[in-house]
Amino acid sequence: MEHLELFFKSIFIDNMVFATFLGMCSYLAVSKKVTTAVGLGAAVIFVLAVTVPLNWLLDQYLLQEGALVWLDPKYGVDGSETLDLSFLSFIMFIATIATMVQLVEIVVEKFSPSLYNSLGIFLPLIAVNCAILGGSLFMQSREIPSLGLALTYGVGSGIGWFLAILAIAAIREKIRYSSVPPALRGLGITFIITGLMAIGFMSFGGMLTGGDEDTKDQTTDAASLIKLEPSSELTDKQVTTEVAVKEDTNVVAENIKETEN
Repeated sequence: MEHLELFFKSIFIDNMVFATFLGMCSYLAVSKKVTTAVGLGAAVIFVLAVTVPLNWLLDQYLLQEGALVWLDPKYGVDGSETLDLSFLSFIMFIATIATMVQLVEIVVEKFSPSLYNSLGIFLPLIAVNCAILGGSLFMQSREIPSLGLALTYGVGSGIGWFLAILAIAAIREKIRYSSVPPALRGLGITFIITGLMAIGFMSFGGMLTGGDEDTKDQTTDAASLIKLEPSSELTDKQVTTEVAVKEDTNVVAENIKETEN
């Protein structure tokens, strides 16, 4: 269940494009045709699926404070020579990503020259795509506990980016036959559509919170009871005070009458 929840959350709720707006350069430049968008999206899925688990291993067994305890106990958190190599995170993550991108570039050039030519400079630029690096950094900051969850997060994030570029590419192909105002043609209408799709993806935010309804209802009922009890006590106090004031008023009135007589 944890894997399934993280998978759908990384696709729809924490979508790389619509939630964090990462990877917008290639998202806008390579989304003019569906075929090109599918090729780049598949490459992004592969790179994220490989680099996020690899960078998780690097973070757990090399970069974190005390991660080198597997070499010698003295390098652990409680050891005499504790090492913290977290300042190397960016360099190590980018090196892993660049290696995988080179592998993807070689494979695409070998088996699909037409796709390689259509992607052009944007295929090697995956190495500096902030969505790829963002996947590894989010994995690190969210402290994903296991290698399996890191793989799930990488695949889900890649599929989310793939769906985003595929959707905008399909829409942009149809827009060519629409009467778009001259001032909005090109990137203008693309940005507007991207914003509207981001608003639509925000509706998935409550998709994984259905199980909390019973707890919220119980909390609301308890809170309402707590609020009602003090109010009833206050009402009793107010009635008692009013009765006492009336009795005092009657006593004062009787004293005045006796004085007049």
